[in-house]
Amino acid sequence: MPATPRAQPAQAPDPLPVLRAGSWFAALPAAMQDALLRDATPRRLAAGQLLFARGDAFDGIFAVLAGTLQIDAHSAAGKAALLGLLVPGVWFGEICLFDGLARTHDAHATSAATVLHLPRDKLYAMLAQHPQWWREFGKLLAAKTREAFHYVEETQVLPPLARTARRLAAMAQAYGDLPAGGRRSVHIPQEQLGQMLGLSRQTVNHALRELEARGLLRLHYADIELLDVPALLALS
Repeated sequence: MPATPRAQPAQAPDPLPVLRAGSWFAALPAAMQDALLRDATPRRLAAGQLLFARGDAFDGIFAVLAGTLQIDAHSAAGKAALLGLLVPGVWFGEICLFDGLARTHDAHATSAATVLHLPRDKLYAMLAQHPQWWREFGKLLAAKTREAFHYVEETQVLPPLARTARRLAAMAQAYGDLPAGGRRSVHIPQEQLGQMLGLSRQTVNHALRELEARGLLRLHYADIELLDVPALLALS
């Protein structure tokens, strides 16, 4: 079987407005923002195209500029585990920066997408020159670790309705990296949402219908419009 094509270099619009929508990048020192943008290059992916695979060597970090990327894993039996959806403004791939080990999961585009790629060698050179910036990447990793603990807790203590509501709200806010408020849409089929939550499609459908009846969201084909993100987060 031929190898899955990888992302190719691409021209992209000014990434600064998109990246400043994310709380991590927006809070960085101006000099670090400039260095990230100077040393990174855009890469375009077609829908379904692989960016990196579990077991790949660390080749740098990425930020989503357009489209959506999916983080997942597959067992030897072919069973998929959907772990997250990444939207514009989100940086990812930083785990390997700290331990130097291989990629932990697969990342591929769920739609046509553009990412910003900061290669490993330029990243290490930047941090060698500015070692104080390691702390900023530590904050990025810590924020995701906190979100992972929230997810584990929700899985064990919340009923399906609240778990569904909170996951949708978390995805809409890019797992804490984007601000709350306003109407947002999450582009995910119900079957995939069920995979992420560890629930059957029927259970997820029932929860979504109940949330729609409460006026908290509106269902469309493969798209869920969130009408009240704070209320979704407050469900227990």
